[in-house]
Amino acid sequence: MLPTHTSTEERDARVALLPVGSFEQHGPFLPLATDTVIACTVAAAIAERYPVRVLPPVTISCSHEHEHTAWPGTVSISAATLYAVVRDVADSLRRAGVPKLVLVSGHGGNYVLGNAVQEAGGDMALFPGMDEWEDARAAAGMATSGISDMHAGELETSILLHAHPDLVRPGYEGSDHLADDRRHLLTAGMAAYTASGVIGRPSLASAGKGRDALARLVGAFGSCLAVLDQQGEGARQRGHEGQHAVDDGDGEALGRA
Repeated sequence: MLPTHTSTEERDARVALLPVGSFEQHGPFLPLATDTVIACTVAAAIAERYPVRVLPPVTISCSHEHEHTAWPGTVSISAATLYAVVRDVADSLRRAGVPKLVLVSGHGGNYVLGNAVQEAGGDMALFPGMDEWEDARAAAGMATSGISDMHAGELETSILLHAHPDLVRPGYEGSDHLADDRRHLLTAGMAAYTASGVIGRPSLASAGKGRDALARLVGAFGSCLAVLDQQGEGARQRGHEGQHAVDDGDGEALGRA
């Protein structure tokens, strides 16, 4: 999961990817580092297709709703700390000539990442978003939506079965649990809605679904990259160079920069 190349082998790119995961319970069959593994897997697949630089992941983030004595192992940092780390990374990259940063998120509870992007003036993006995840589910033929399949379910288990099957322990086939009404989740925590730590239907997971979901995410990144290229300080600095079409990664021009 960690980049091992030297500085002389580093890719020359205007966009960097920062995988942001978590270290939190994922039931009895997926590792605590599931979200980090998924974020790194998505980032690595994107880097195979697009000219981006992949950074080492943020492995501990905001998982406070998972902190429970019945599920040992979860560790969190504050939203303020995560925000500061992201901003510091972006500033460091900018000084080194990399003006754009994409936060590749593997954990939906890191709400502060959206605020960091919102304040970045077009030089930062959050990927995948909810729409990209739902499109990936549909492309893979998954039966559950993001509402029902919230945690350690069909999607996450499928991606690990595809990319890292050795990390999936036995037992996911019989661990389905649904709790669609979670309106007090942030106040009451996960333990108010599940005894196992699972909310979703991991029994429906397969390596093929994980493969197809990942492929859909890689394709969708082209649009994210094109919009990012049109925005922010980097785009303004290029304004004097004239207009040019921006490709979304699938051969479609999205507009003029």
